Amino acid sequence: MNVLCRLALIVLLAGSVQHAAADTPDVISSLKQGGYVLIFRHTATDDSQKDVYPFKFDDMSAQRQLSEKGREAARQIGMAIRDLAIPIGDIYTSRLNRAVEAGKLISGREVKPVDALTDSSNASASGMANPTGANAKAGQAVRQLVDAPPKAGTNTVLITHKTNIADAFGKEAGDVQEGEAFVYKAGSSGPATLAGRIKLADWIAKAGR
Repeated sequence: MNVLCRLALIVLLAGSVQHAAADTPDVISSLKQGGYVLIFRHTATDDSQKDVYPFKFDDMSAQRQLSEKGREAARQIGMAIRDLAIPIGDIYTSRLNRAVEAGKLISGREVKPVDALTDSSNASASGMANPTGANAKAGQAVRQLVDAPPKAGTNTVLITHKTNIADAFGKEAGDVQEGEAFVYKAGSSGPATLAGRIKLADWIAKAGR
């Protein structure tokens, strides 16, 4: 009996995973009506570069930048959004240039860099376990942006970092890929709710590129 129960559970879980994957095109289609917040992890960066003084925001030589692959991925997302006629309203990014550049390439226009989306790990992996509670505060700041209703008929876009997404949504969100977006539906009252996750390949597939 236990074996049968285990097999049934495996089948159920497999079906759930397949269902979630099948829902992604529906999530993308829903964006056409507006009312969503998309929070992206910036696209791929150049691993040969290091964050030496990342918070000298005007010094590009002291920050890790997008790679050519990352720039092309951001362009692909932007072209898919335009091809699908998805309305974009406010665009907020981290103050680090890799997020600013990704936001510009995705949206095709200027962005609004804000502290709330700037790398909460201080460019250090140990920042994820900050004993002062700074990361909890960072997560709350991100959630406030996610919970803010977009302008009527538009979607808000946020571009940030892996650590900030994990701060806001928990360690289960720590598997977010470069260029992946978490999509939240604004609530009429109360916090926004997760509608789905969209990867680069999902945009390309939906747009037929």
